[in-house]
Amino acid sequence: MSGREGGKKKPLKAPKKQNKEMDDEDVAFKQKQKEEQKAMDALKAKASGKGPLASGGIKKSGKK
Repeated sequence: MSGREGGKKKPLKAPKKQNKEMDDEDVAFKQKQKEEQKAMDALKAKASGKGPLASGGIKKSGKK
């Protein structure tokens, strides 16, 4: 055990990803994902306008 081997070792570099050709199925899938994301964002905006859903329960005061 040498003193020069201490510490973390650097991870090996990952090979670069090849740019693959996108066929019609991939394009349709990406489009569907974008539409679902837009729908989720709209639902989040609509839900955030209202008050809290689960209000109530035990509330703690600052006193001991």
